[in-house]
Amino acid sequence: MTSLAAFLVRRRVTLGFVAALAAVLMARPTWTTWTTGLVIAAAGEFFRIWAAGHLDKGREVTRSGPYRWTRHPLYVGSSLIALGVVIASRSLVVALIGAAYVGITIPMAIRAEEAFLRRTFGATYDLYQRREAPPMPRRFSLANARRNREHRAVAGLIAGFGILAARLLLSI
Repeated sequence: MTSLAAFLVRRRVTLGFVAALAAVLMARPTWTTWTTGLVIAAAGEFFRIWAAGHLDKGREVTRSGPYRWTRHPLYVGSSLIALGVVIASRSLVVALIGAAYVGITIPMAIRAEEAFLRRTFGATYDLYQRREAPPMPRRFSLANARRNREHRAVAGLIAGFGILAARLLLSI
């Protein structure tokens, strides 16, 4: 992995906040785009919470919950959140920033994560990647979602859409 790719992977959350700040500053929302975007972003966040509630990072190859159907449900959820923000903002510039952020950082993060999982879990991860590993029986755990710090994403989503709503109410 190049030093630029490693930098982007390590700083993807910070870069996401910068992209969100740009979205808030350049947004031209209407109540219709705000509501539509919120519904999509909330669906993405619920998907992330579901995934985080099954994930035991670094200890196993998780194969329960949404991990039965996709190897990267947290990134699927993040992509939906980004789409919701883009729709809510009603801005071509924000759409371009969002597409660049999702299109660059998520594939790089996936490559880094898969390399780590392959190094750490070897054949177990290879079976999972080929969809040959059996699912694991595990129920959703809110404690796991908290341990995986998903509450931070929830707080960010609430704050971002709250700011957009305030802009609408104040007609800024």
